[in-house]
Amino acid sequence: MMTLDKFEEAAEVVKRVTLRTKLIYSDYFSDTTGNKVFLKPENMQFTGAYKVRGAYYKISTLSKEEREKGLITASAGNHAQGVAYASRIYGAKAIIVMPTTTPLIKVNRTKSYGAEVILYGNVYDDACQHALKLAEEKGYTFIHPFDDEVVATGQGTIAMEIFQEIPTVDIILVPIGGGGLAAGVSTLAKLLNPNIKVIGVEPLGANCMEESLKAGHVVTLPQVETIADGTAVKTPGSSIFPYIQKNIDEIITIDDRELIVSFLDMIENHKMVVENSGLLTIAALKHLNCAGKKVVSILSGGNMDVITVSSVVQHGLIQRGRIFTVSVLLPDRPGELVNVANVIAEKQGNIIRLDHNQFVSINRNSAVELTITMETFGHEHKDSIVKALQDRGYNPQIVPPKNTYN
Repeated sequence: MMTLDKFEEAAEVVKRVTLRTKLIYSDYFSDTTGNKVFLKPENMQFTGAYKVRGAYYKISTLSKEEREKGLITASAGNHAQGVAYASRIYGAKAIIVMPTTTPLIKVNRTKSYGAEVILYGNVYDDACQHALKLAEEKGYTFIHPFDDEVVATGQGTIAMEIFQEIPTVDIILVPIGGGGLAAGVSTLAKLLNPNIKVIGVEPLGANCMEESLKAGHVVTLPQVETIADGTAVKTPGSSIFPYIQKNIDEIITIDDRELIVSFLDMIENHKMVVENSGLLTIAALKHLNCAGKKVVSILSGGNMDVITVSSVVQHGLIQRGRIFTVSVLLPDRPGELVNVANVIAEKQGNIIRLDHNQFVSINRNSAVELTITMETFGHEHKDSIVKALQDRGYNPQIVPPKNTYN
């Protein structure tokens, strides 16, 4: 059972392996939401996420014999690194089963903590079944990523730290995947202050907890589709589900497009890289129907590969109207390209790419297609450039971006 005594014990234990991620007051999010917003930056933990809390506390409760037999888990990222790191500290053998689709950087980082990595299956569910099979065959102890009350107790120590800094906190926003973090945080928060509001935040394309709460029992989604891979779970934990039912006040679901602009907000205003699952609580700030409250957003992790970072930034700029592409047809004669460039320069647009195609028509009066990608300050600036091109007699056509986040 998750009791206050167990949470207090876990809080002392996890101090050995965690950084004290002090709350950060956000002027930007406070101003834009009308609340007093604080960030709990678990992305700054040594392993890049909160998962080391639950993994280390769970392993600390095992017997010497259990640790000597070896520990095993399944994960595509943060939990894998948490178990590998915690196992190394205890001198225990760790076997991590990861999907074959796991990015190489996460595989190598898990190996760097001394774990044996087995790549199996295309999704987490496949890897998990294989890990459970190996645990039964070899006698390993399975460390579940979320459906374990001891693991959830370790994760819940985040709430203890929040209350130590802000005893009068009104709302805590917590990401939900399988539910371990939410169960731990909400249970301890309610033990410390029954009147506090704890809101779970899920991706719209993986809202297994929301659907389970509606049904009154754990349900499995037919599929999940979200860029928040750390919370892309089909079935929430059955062991921790009663805690969620009792202690989570509300569920907010977030569309992927909201996560993209939240990433830009964090980069530009707090200079922090937060992974998509960790951004759920940032995107949720705009969905709160309150003002003047002390709100804490838990940033659950920051493990993103560089390619993903690059992609999210690009699509975020497109969404914000700070990069766009326009196409115009020009007469096939010298100087027309310069004329278009001057119109854009007068409006302070910054051209970053040009495609000049003379072979789209045999009509020399409109034979050249000019496709221009440029940087702007936002949607208003973008619209002013398009209008300026129209006023000069061109017929600009906005070119829709070809990306997976439309």
